[in-house]
Amino acid sequence: MANDNDLNKSQTFKSFKDKWEKNANLAFTQTSDENSDVFEWIINRNGFSNGDEFRAFLKGKKRILDAGCGNGRVTALLKKYADEDTEVVGIDLTAAHVATENLKHLKNVSVFEKDLLGDLSDIGTFDFIYSQEVLHHTADPKRSFDNLVQLLRPEGEIAIYVYKIKAPLREYADDYVRNIISDMNYEESSKALNEITEFGRIMAKKGITIEVPKVDILGIEAGEYDLQRFIYHFFFKCYWNDMFSEEENNVINYDWYHPQIASRHSLDEILGWYLENDLVVSQKNVDHYGITVRGRLI
Repeated sequence: MANDNDLNKSQTFKSFKDKWEKNANLAFTQTSDENSDVFEWIINRNGFSNGDEFRAFLKGKKRILDAGCGNGRVTALLKKYADEDTEVVGIDLTAAHVATENLKHLKNVSVFEKDLLGDLSDIGTFDFIYSQEVLHHTADPKRSFDNLVQLLRPEGEIAIYVYKIKAPLREYADDYVRNIISDMNYEESSKALNEITEFGRIMAKKGITIEVPKVDILGIEAGEYDLQRFIYHFFFKCYWNDMFSEEENNVINYDWYHPQIASRHSLDEILGWYLENDLVVSQKNVDHYGITVRGRLI
């Protein structure tokens, strides 16, 4: 009889397989577009002000790994800003076939179906490993991280992004919705999330800014917020961005709510991972949603 961990792994696998097979091009062009919010979010939280700084960071790196590449959107970004002769490798457990199709026109790019908790030794070693929005969806994020560190070359760097522990009402509401829709298929869960996505759209359309005092007991930070973002930060995820279609916004909410394995972490915990692996941290960023850390092997 399957245990809860096996069931959650199976559910999360199917969740992402359905997501990428039904949305093969989700955010693909926006990720490499320097004028997009997606590009800015990725670049800035990793410590770079613009594409030129990112290109300078990647210069001279001969092999780069995108660990958990999904549809290959960040793999393409890495290839765009790396040296022409740099080899970029993507690995993914659920969507390697989708990424392969999306990246087939690019030279020196290859994609493999791999489990971050499995044997990765046959893909070689790397100067830079990027694994963001991935580790928290594995059954053992720390062990997945340790496996990736083993692939670093001397003085190689690894950058990760994981979900952070959020305000208590946000944590409660997110898990409440996640538990309700976890057994639904892609179509059913997407339909169930339409109202949340529409709520996000309406709140964003209001364009209302509010100033709130801190409420420590509920994890609410004092400040001035757009109304939609205030609800999003502290109460429940209701993503909306005008750059995407209504369906695409709904998929982003699905990505958060549907997978059962979605661990949340603290900065101290993640810094501990780096310390245990003899990595010197060169960049760290904590926003309302997650933790980004980059470090170099001593």
